[in-house]
Amino acid sequence: MPRVVVDVMPKPEILDPQGKAVHGALPRLGFTGVTDVRQGKRFELEFTGEVTAEVLAEVEKMAETLLSNPVIENYAVRVEQ
Repeated sequence: MPRVVVDVMPKPEILDPQGKAVHGALPRLGFTGVTDVRQGKRFELEFTGEVTAEVLAEVEKMAETLLSNPVIENYAVRVEQ
């Protein structure tokens, strides 16, 4: 079944308190070398039939109107095999 993935991340200029909390916890757990952490969201949408340009356009609309907040988040749409 074809799957379209929408990855949503805070814009670089937006503070990410969850990412900062994870970044702070990593060294305490013995993980080193990580210079920054940003936390986002991933949506997987499955479709029947072929993923056409029209389907991708609809997913773009979904991402902009429901799945993300375009004021503070960026999103990327891709087809996953």
